[in-house]
Amino acid sequence: MTYSERKEKEKHLIYLIEQERLRSLEKVANDYECSVRTIKRMIASLREEGYNIYFCRVRYIYYIKNS
Repeated sequence: MTYSERKEKEKHLIYLIEQERLRSLEKVANDYECSVRTIKRMIASLREEGYNIYFCRVRYIYYIKNS
């Protein structure tokens, strides 16, 4: 995966998280043709960039928490 492809996929991940539609990392990994671990690294990278991404264990979704 090239840098530009990764940034495009990260942008789509942000969209899914903002819409509260990111539930299954396995499904996203299959869509992106990569591993679940890669998706987790992308989320960690987005957190380092300043996004407040959290996982709700009750609703099983990722979401962005506004400060």
